[in-house]
Amino acid sequence: MIRKFVAPDPGLVRLRSAARAVLGIGLAATVSGAAGQSLTMAVAGGLAALLALFTVTDATVRGQALTTALLPAAGFPVLALAVLLHDRPLPRDLAFLAVAGLGVYARRWGPRGNALGIFAFMSFFLAQFLHAVPAQLPQLAAAVVLALLTSSAVRFGLWCYERRLPAPRPAPAPLGGRGLARPTTRQAVQATAASAIALAAGQALSDERWYWAVGTVWWIFVNTASRGETLVRGFRRVLGTAAGVVAGLGVAIPLHGDPVAAAVLVALCVGGIFYVAAVSYSWMIFFVTVLVGVLYGMLGTVDPGLLALRLAETLAGAVGAALAVLLVLPVTTHTTTDAWVRRALRCVHLCAVEAAGRLAGSPGADPAPRVAELEALLERVRVSVAPLVHPLSPLGHRKARARRVLALLDACAHEVRGLAAVAADPEGSRTDRLTVACVRVEAAVQALIADGTTRAHPPRSPAHAPADEPALTHLHGLERALAELAEPLRGTRRPALAAR
Repeated sequence: MIRKFVAPDPGLVRLRSAARAVLGIGLAATVSGAAGQSLTMAVAGGLAALLALFTVTDATVRGQALTTALLPAAGFPVLALAVLLHDRPLPRDLAFLAVAGLGVYARRWGPRGNALGIFAFMSFFLAQFLHAVPAQLPQLAAAVVLALLTSSAVRFGLWCYERRLPAPRPAPAPLGGRGLARPTTRQAVQATAASAIALAAGQALSDERWYWAVGTVWWIFVNTASRGETLVRGFRRVLGTAAGVVAGLGVAIPLHGDPVAAAVLVALCVGGIFYVAAVSYSWMIFFVTVLVGVLYGMLGTVDPGLLALRLAETLAGAVGAALAVLLVLPVTTHTTTDAWVRRALRCVHLCAVEAAGRLAGSPGADPAPRVAELEALLERVRVSVAPLVHPLSPLGHRKARARRVLALLDACAHEVRGLAAVAADPEGSRTDRLTVACVRVEAAVQALIADGTTRAHPPRSPAHAPADEPALTHLHGLERALAELAEPLRGTRRPALAAR
């Protein structure tokens, strides 16, 4: 796991994001103190700033600014509801479950819906975390607004490094469907059921900290699309929490009463959260757990029993999530992976068609956007099969098949990139063999998409095209990769990639 800290960071984007988060959240806490707000309100503002900087991921700076401006509209009504129901357990619990389900359902509207759903859920969670009462609602709202303004001034004014970055790779559109066939709808039902299980188990463990179990469930469902992904994420959350509890016992508790040391540790944890989030969920949860311990220490309520309770509540939440994804409208890894593989194969075909059109002199043909789309789709395929290729996966045969599919799809992408580069050459020209090869590529893709059981035939042209016809070389390589994909895909459609 240590290698995650030295993982590639092109353009130092993760490092800059972590540094900016420390600056933005630290400045929000400083402004809160200067405004005369209490430590509790400063903690609330700091968490709001963290969420704004962490969850808003729109592709453009303008989109990020708009989503950030909409956060209060999503969070304040929920915060008010949570505070007003603080002493009415049954309505409070039902409202929390409704917010959890709606927050997941909001993901159907892309990154903005996801960010607003997270902020709404965490607003309810924040009220439970601080045991807020109605008299504190104006102060809480003021603290959140002040923190959002301060962190936004850092993100969009003082240090908006995104303006100098190249345009991000376009994200693939989510899998569609209607009603319960839509993955986000099924996940909303699953998350609500899992939250109900976690809520009951959490309250059996503690009348005061039960919300930790519900929070565990909800965050396990973030950025997952199948039961395999959810189960692996639950395991990683428990692992990160356990490590964080051990670290908290050795670090957070001894710092009790030392505000300077606690502030330094908070900054380190915030930086760690943002730096490793993209590469390791376990490490991110480790830093989150240590951060929670330090915050409780600053509020004067930390002790070994409290950190142990957090681990128990996390286990309860992970069990609730596992039961829900296994028993309630399960979305299998097989189904999700198959859908993404089909989309990637269609994109391969479209790349070849666009490249052929460009070589034929068609002014509107351009394979470059399709190549970028294919890269994004392949990244989504890797995420989908990640549970199966996990080092602890006991499904050795299926793991080998999954790795084979990934390797062949990567080979397709390599040939498509080469084909697009040749097509961009103004000296490139169309030949009859190029036309025939593109037709064979289309037939091979259609055979694979149909059911994955039709054996695609290897290219009938020579294995090596003439040196002056590099486009044919890439097309023949693409045909070979598609032909070899038939065998592992026959297994995935039966379903050999299912993480059951």
